[in-house]
Amino acid sequence: MSEAPGMTVRSMTGQGRASRQTSIGKITVEVRTVNHRGFKASLRIADRLSRWESQIDAAARRLIHRGSVNLNVDFAGGDRDAGTKINTTVLAAYLEQCGEALALANSNGLQAHATTIDVAALTALPGVLTAGRVEDTEPDTIWPEVESVVVAALQQLVAMRESEGANMAASLQQDCDAIENHVSQIRQRAPEVAEAYRVRLENKVKRVLAEQDLSVDKVDLLREVQIYADRADVSEEVTRLGSHLQLFRSVLGGKETSGKEPTGRKLDFIIQEMFRETNTIGAKASQSDVSAMVVEIKCAIERMRELVQNLE
Repeated sequence: MSEAPGMTVRSMTGQGRASRQTSIGKITVEVRTVNHRGFKASLRIADRLSRWESQIDAAARRLIHRGSVNLNVDFAGGDRDAGTKINTTVLAAYLEQCGEALALANSNGLQAHATTIDVAALTALPGVLTAGRVEDTEPDTIWPEVESVVVAALQQLVAMRESEGANMAASLQQDCDAIENHVSQIRQRAPEVAEAYRVRLENKVKRVLAEQDLSVDKVDLLREVQIYADRADVSEEVTRLGSHLQLFRSVLGGKETSGKEPTGRKLDFIIQEMFRETNTIGAKASQSDVSAMVVEIKCAIERMRELVQNLE
């Protein structure tokens, strides 16, 4: 399979994982992608690394051009980990409110049911426990270590997407071969189809004229018959279908892309045009053998459509 410079055919589904012990602690990155019309990122980043969210998002966008991305970054602190801390300000606010609630309960004769405040239980409330952040004094030295783990996971994802994309491209090439074979046969039959329709139409018109005891000039009859017969000529549609098929192969092989442009969306547009031309051929051609080939082409195009919708 041919490849575009810097861009091979990729599936939109895949996953990658990387874990590494860095100077600040253990960083684990997991990333998964599924189909999407464009690029959509959902990031879940450990609080201690959240300051680099924009850089992590940018790294994902550099390597993934299309698909729904779920990227998780976990952090287990090392010696420099600030650890989990109690936010005393938040805890004090909870204690004040609990004290007021306890006083209200006691004033209403509920002493037996509310007598003390369990401070330990309060630590489970939102905002009481906070994760310490990695020191902000060395962001320039910490980010490269974070980035290396993120990129490693993304590269594993890309490798999986490319491997699956290669298999899908091989299947698409097989369907292209099948369509090309049918188009070649229809192209050979096109003159016969038009001529057969013209003869059949001319005979029908002559029969009707005879039944009605009418007569027309032979030249006028032939002219009118030829006008309608031209409508059964599928030569133009067959030529355009062949051109679309050639363009599809070029895009699939990377010859029509800039090297960074995702191929999936462009291939989907070409398939729509191929299907439109095939429908027209089927509507014009009345011969059973041509109709059978049109059905086979439609089946191949539908298989291609399902695969292409999963390409980046």
